[in-house]
Amino acid sequence: MRCLLLALPFALLPLANAHAAQAHEHDHDHEHGSLEAHEHGVGRLNAALDGQTLELELESPAMNIVGFEHQATTDADKAKVATARAQLEKPLALFSLPKAAGCVVANQALESPLFGDKPHAEDDHDEAAKGEHHHDHSEIHAHYHFTCSTPAALKSLDLANVFNTFPATQKIQVQLIGPSGQQGVEVTAKAAALKF
Repeated sequence: MRCLLLALPFALLPLANAHAAQAHEHDHDHEHGSLEAHEHGVGRLNAALDGQTLELELESPAMNIVGFEHQATTDADKAKVATARAQLEKPLALFSLPKAAGCVVANQALESPLFGDKPHAEDDHDEAAKGEHHHDHSEIHAHYHFTCSTPAALKSLDLANVFNTFPATQKIQVQLIGPSGQQGVEVTAKAAALKF
C-alpha cells in the first residue's frame, strides 16, 4: 500500500506539472516554483484504497488549521496548536468514514514545525542560497493508515467535518486511487463528498 501512495505523485505528475506551470505564470516569484505551492485556504489530500487498506495523507498550510504559521509562543497560540493536534488525532471523526466499512486506525503520524518537528533542511538551504529573508510557511502533514473489514462499504469519502473543524480551509485538492481508478478532484465545504 505504501508503494501505491508513493506512486501516486508520479502517476499524477503530468497534472501537477500543468498546474505548476500555470501557478508559475501567475506568481513567478513564489518561493521555489515547486509543485507543492503553499496557498492559504487550500489543502491537499492523497487517498488510496487497496483491498482492505485505506491510506489518507492530508497536507495543509498551518494557517488553515490553527490560524497562524509562526512558532507558538503565547499560551493562546499553544492552546490552538494543542486543540488542532487533538482534532487531527481523531481521523475517524474527521473523515466521516462509513461505519459499515469497519475501518480502524492501524497507525497515524502528524508532522509540523508547530508540533516541534524540524523543518526540512532543504528548505532552509534553498532560502539561504537565494539570500532571501526566511518566511514562515509552516505546513501540517497528517498520514493515516486504516484497515477496513468491509472495504466495499467505502463508496464515498466525506470531507465535510474537515471543513467544519478547520473553517479557514476553503478547498481541498484530492488525488484519489480506488477500485474505479484514479481521479483528481477539488472539493469545497458545499461539495465535500467524493466517490471511490
